Amino acid sequence: MAKGNINVSVENIFPLIKKFLYSDHEIFLRELISNATDATLKLKHLTSIGESKSEYGEPKIEIKIDKESKKLHIIDQGIGMTADEVEKYINQIAFSGAEEFLDKYKDAGKDAGIIGHFGLGFYSSFMVADKVEIITKSHTDAPAVRWTCDGSPEFTLEEADRKDRGTEIVLHISEDEQEFLEEARIKELLTKYNKFMPIPIKFGTKEINDPEFTPKTTKDKDGKETTEPHKQITVDDIINNPNPAWTKQPADLKDEDYSSFYRELYPMQFEEPLFHIHLNVDYPFNLTGILYFPKMTNDLNIQKDKIQLYQNQVFVTDNVEGIVPEFLTMLRGVIDSPDIPLNVSRSYLQADGNVKKISSYITRKVADKLKSLFNNNREDFEKKWDDIKIVIEYGMLSEEKFFEKADAFALYPSVDGKFYTFEELTNAIKAKQTDKDDKMVILYASNKDEQHAYIQAAKDKDYEVLLLDSPIVSHLMQRLETSKENISFARVDADHIDNLIKKDDTTISKLSEDEKTKLDELLKEVVPSEKFMVQLEAMDSNASPFIITQPEFMRRMKEMQQTGGGGMFGMGNMPEIYNLVVNTNHDLVNEILNTKTRKKQERLINQSLDLARLSQGLLKGEELTNFIKRSYDMIK
Repeated sequence: MAKGNINVSVENIFPLIKKFLYSDHEIFLRELISNATDATLKLKHLTSIGESKSEYGEPKIEIKIDKESKKLHIIDQGIGMTADEVEKYINQIAFSGAEEFLDKYKDAGKDAGIIGHFGLGFYSSFMVADKVEIITKSHTDAPAVRWTCDGSPEFTLEEADRKDRGTEIVLHISEDEQEFLEEARIKELLTKYNKFMPIPIKFGTKEINDPEFTPKTTKDKDGKETTEPHKQITVDDIINNPNPAWTKQPADLKDEDYSSFYRELYPMQFEEPLFHIHLNVDYPFNLTGILYFPKMTNDLNIQKDKIQLYQNQVFVTDNVEGIVPEFLTMLRGVIDSPDIPLNVSRSYLQADGNVKKISSYITRKVADKLKSLFNNNREDFEKKWDDIKIVIEYGMLSEEKFFEKADAFALYPSVDGKFYTFEELTNAIKAKQTDKDDKMVILYASNKDEQHAYIQAAKDKDYEVLLLDSPIVSHLMQRLETSKENISFARVDADHIDNLIKKDDTTISKLSEDEKTKLDELLKEVVPSEKFMVQLEAMDSNASPFIITQPEFMRRMKEMQQTGGGGMFGMGNMPEIYNLVVNTNHDLVNEILNTKTRKKQERLINQSLDLARLSQGLLKGEELTNFIKRSYDMIK
């Protein structure tokens, strides 16, 4: 038996490990299983090139709990180590950077990630164990050895009685970490971190129906059939899928394989995804993965962090910000890349050029897939538009290259259910919706029911009206107006229709200048000025007498501020102010002007104003009650 000191000049290295990694202490199991996987894959490589005489076989990694002895075992059938290799890899390399580590992290908080950076992956064991043993036998058939350490710089190394190739790590779990002796807790960690590791992981056994046993069915004298019960057999409980869908070639997978893998990732998600995107690139970086488009809503607070990041099938994090463009964090799925740089912990990402290239690649791949779906089956794409538009619109706002590519597949639906690309839209409306200044005006509604009267007024002139109702549409319109030439967006209730698209011909008012002045003064005395700006307009005599509008610029700026940025001068907090557009050519307006009694004038104005407010959903509470009472009085 040999005794010695770990090659480190600072004796408090183990307390520091516990201190720095306390909040992440559950990752010890991931690190040890990752080491076991590496050892197994190294053996596979050596046997494949003839540098190991060992039989590779069908190795697995086994996790065992010995609750009575307070031990946790991690056992592999990998390459194993000789005594010299234990001395080299455990006692020297693991701590060769210990002093640098201490200098770098002496002021760090407990959340600082350090595992992996200085070969400390194995030593994460001491976060949960008072004592750690390594029993290992090399594939070279050298004698097996046992290494033991109690969390101090001292260790013992002696020959061991192990006949099988591989390594067993025995953790003597400390009193305050007893949760790691609970089967449910270990199963939770194995499922979280090791669900798709490339080597089968055994955790206990389970009973299944014997696949080679066929139950017999017999009949009694009355002809009643009886089938004997299935024969049960005990098998290893393999908790992982070593060959997940993203590790395979797209050509080898069918749609049902992608659906099945989605259910494997999200067992509590019962709704099928709309479609998937298989990522597979090996230059200038390695990256594989599958992204799924789930059904979306207009809720910008939709749960993110549903994409899982793996490194060589080892779970790292579900916070993929910086790797996946922000607009795609609403998707689901898996990304696996050995080239995503992780700093001192597997769980912490470093932003560098590679990450930016990966982000650009994912953006391009998603855009290409959307274009392909649109080109191959436009009808199906249109049906899914409401479920995916929030992602596409968000991408158009946040990613310049995606915005450019989106011209090929971004859709603009009309209130009648037609769908246009931007080019199709401009071709369809330019003849009729170009104003006297040669600017094309794109009319839109955000709510077909609330804005029905305004939509109808536009359709009466044979204008096309879009239905744009996502919460970020104000930002998107601003983006389109600044990038496309000679276009502007106007919501149909932003003004009366002749003002929204001004033509050369103007309607002549039936009222004289004196009558208009008199009407203006009368209206301003009755209509509350803190809510409405009175605006006299000569319109078609069949148009509504009173119309309430909200200026496009003011309303849009408020909406943009309320959905994050874009607002100006605190407009998001300004009170709602509307225009009251009065049609001077309507018979009712003429009647108001010529009514002899002031009381009747006020009554007609208030009734007309409330009808206009009612059409905009602005009449509520006491004002609505008064309007209903006044209406009944008028029809008595």
